[in-house]
Amino acid sequence: MATAGKPRTLDTRRIASLDVSVVGLGCNNFGWKLDERATAAVVHAALDAGITLFDTADIYGGTKSEVFLGRALGQRRNDVVIATKFGMAVDDRRKGARPEYVRQAAEDSLRRLGTDRIDLYQLHQPDPEVPIAETLGALDDLVRAGKLREIGCSNFSVEQIRETEAAVRPGAARFVSVQNEYSLLQREPERDVLPECERLGLAFLPYFPLASGLLTGKYRRGRPAPEGSRLAPGGRHADSVNDQSLSLVESLLQFATAHGHTLVDLAVSWLLARPIVASVIAGATSPEQVRMNAAAATWHFSSAELAEVDALFPRSW
Repeated sequence: MATAGKPRTLDTRRIASLDVSVVGLGCNNFGWKLDERATAAVVHAALDAGITLFDTADIYGGTKSEVFLGRALGQRRNDVVIATKFGMAVDDRRKGARPEYVRQAAEDSLRRLGTDRIDLYQLHQPDPEVPIAETLGALDDLVRAGKLREIGCSNFSVEQIRETEAAVRPGAARFVSVQNEYSLLQREPERDVLPECERLGLAFLPYFPLASGLLTGKYRRGRPAPEGSRLAPGGRHADSVNDQSLSLVESLLQFATAHGHTLVDLAVSWLLARPIVASVIAGATSPEQVRMNAAAATWHFSSAELAEVDALFPRSW
């Protein structure tokens, strides 16, 4: 376990001009599940564990996530890469991707984070009411002004990625990353988004890498889901818990254990076996979870092991 003042180092990869740790911290719990003090404990544990990418959004914690993150980083701000997002509804007025709102949203996030620039600014979801060229124009202005270093997108389909790339003006800022859901239990990006990212040279950032907790090992066949969790009955992702997914989790757990690793090791390192994956965005509600996630990026798969993992999946998956 890392100790304060003696941070570990993690391997790093690139998102265009940004150098990021291969495990990032998802900050969606800040201001919601975690108050400011608990947030600071998680952020400091992440710094000690060698994590340098902190991924938040204006909507997280009702805008408190950015505030808590900025305060927790304090004088360490220059040691890290801050990624945040805009576009989902903060309220009835603050939403979307119109140029005038892009500028307002960026200024609001800069103020909440207590910083003079955002390292990676991501459009949280496509806005069908605004031509993407208009959004890109506003983002390019902010890059030229030094308020943004790089820009990216989230929850984009392959068609939307191609449309965006075609709309970029020569010499203007372009999206350099795509952040979509991707895990051992949600492999949809492999069909077309990942190949398109490879073709265009875009970094990929998987969110929900532990399938909302299903790949932590705490959800097992015949056991009730932890009360209050996302996968508990009535939770946000309860529909992902079924006989097929639980059977697959059991098989994956047996495979990991047989190779001397945990299920979390398997979930994180399997994603990192793809060079296109720049950093695995994993949330945490405690310092212990942060350390576990950071330590999980140590299994370097052989081609034979990757084939073994694929063989565990039913053909219908």
